[in-house]
Amino acid sequence: MLTAKHVSKKYGTHTAVDDVSFTLAEGRCIALLGPNGAGKTTILRILSGLLTPTEGEVELENIVNRVDYRKYIGYLPQYPVFYHWMTGREFLIYSGQLAFLSKAEAVKAADDVLKKVNIVKAKNKRIGSYSGGMKQRLGLAQAIIHQPKVLILDEPVSSLDPIGRRDVLTLMEELKKTMTILFSTHILSDADEISDEMLLLHKGRLVESGSMAELRKKYQTATIELEFQDQQDLQYYENKIRNLQLVIDVHVKQDSLSVTAEDINLLRKVLLEKAGEENWPLTGFALNKAALEDMFMKVVKQ
Repeated sequence: MLTAKHVSKKYGTHTAVDDVSFTLAEGRCIALLGPNGAGKTTILRILSGLLTPTEGEVELENIVNRVDYRKYIGYLPQYPVFYHWMTGREFLIYSGQLAFLSKAEAVKAADDVLKKVNIVKAKNKRIGSYSGGMKQRLGLAQAIIHQPKVLILDEPVSSLDPIGRRDVLTLMEELKKTMTILFSTHILSDADEISDEMLLLHKGRLVESGSMAELRKKYQTATIELEFQDQQDLQYYENKIRNLQLVIDVHVKQDSLSVTAEDINLLRKVLLEKAGEENWPLTGFALNKAALEDMFMKVVKQ
């Protein structure tokens, strides 16, 4: 659907994006991750047509960046800007016409997306009276009003309360049935929940990419949590478990022991055998898969 080919962006001697290449498949939701200053917003602005790359090109279904492909792109910046004297509905009709819809098409689309983002009750209120969360929803509405092929979102839930965040994540799940979604986020649990793929930027370079399943398999170490009848036993069993050769790490975590190994199946077998042989006073034994944050930290440190 969308391909970046050897894209770089330089500002004087500073390289914000350095020779980045990737392809976004149709109907996929892709999370763009990276530390602050990694180049996430720069690459999103290049993909949306708001910045011209210093080198490389962006191609949308064989339409190269020498042609204006912005009508196929929906874009929500991290800090959307509005005309505060307009009503929400007026702004969306205006946005729709900028996205090459006719006036009649824009009017109909505005009413539809107001319902989708759940601000239809405020459609005739001036935007200046909107809360931060309502403005974020309005920004999402203008990004999808023309039914783009690719939806690009920069931190789409950063200013929303938990209810609003859940609404937007649910909407994104629905939208990916009809469009490709690329979004940046600092909330790794959101990326883990709704993404099919991940792109990880670090210092302007693409350092990892792939499906969530592939990346989990590549980087995952799992942890077993052990709980004991008496918390005073934790130090004793921590030392005992640490001496097992297959163990990578073991530490006290509140009222339990957290044990990590590369081969989690072997670790589970060994711990259960030890617990049975030595009659450990276990009250809990649970396997916790590594979170996306663990993979993120591994890649960045490399």
